[in-house]
Amino acid sequence: MTDRPFELFYWPSIQGRGEFVRLALEAAEVPYVDVARRRGPHGGVAAMQRLMQGGTTARPPFAPPFLRHGDILIGQTANILLYLGPLLGLVPKGEADRLWAHQLQLTAMDFIAEIHDTHHPVSSGLYYEDQLAEAGRRAGAFRADRAAKFLGWFEQVLARNPAGPAHLVGDAPSYADLSLFQLVAGLRFAFPRAMAGWERSVPHCVALHRAVAKIPAVAAYLASPRRIAFNNDGIFRHYPELDHANDD
Repeated sequence: MTDRPFELFYWPSIQGRGEFVRLALEAAEVPYVDVARRRGPHGGVAAMQRLMQGGTTARPPFAPPFLRHGDILIGQTANILLYLGPLLGLVPKGEADRLWAHQLQLTAMDFIAEIHDTHHPVSSGLYYEDQLAEAGRRAGAFRADRAAKFLGWFEQVLARNPAGPAHLVGDAPSYADLSLFQLVAGLRFAFPRAMAGWERSVPHCVALHRAVAKIPAVAAYLASPRRIAFNNDGIFRHYPELDHANDD
């Protein structure tokens, strides 16, 4: 099935939720097209929007990211990875392990939603500057409780993995590991002061991030122009006024 082209549809200038899919495709070293970053009549944001508006499919995706693989069109990050995991060898073969990896990914996406809401707690349709007071309160709650709760849970999962704490599921890298890598990287960008404190309590998460970054295919991707830099248009945004050390 991997002889058919993979086409990823996501915004061309941010990492966002699409980056979790990019990391899986890059780690597996399979060719893919990042459609919105491709020039020409079959590329750009317009090509993505045509599918979202219905296009030629009876099952249009609600929002990016979505993936087209032959006749299959899949939306939602966790759903895409549920499909790609077995196909790309990024999840163990057993059903229980596949479902566990999917559960880990769903939890990662819950975490992503809370990270996003630190800077847009009222509405995504408003500018950050229009919700400064609310963002300050939301980010304060995130720093005080929510971030440590999510990171602590992933740390516990690593510690309890029967195959050892090097991976979240099984004894080889999975898409869940790639996603935790992205969470750690994003939090280091968005909340560098707070993250310095959180990292002291999650050594297994930090070690996993370091190990994933050294996977040859991932390292090559991170050093390439295909890896979009973190910026303040995506999910992970660095606003100094929202970031404080844990003991501040």
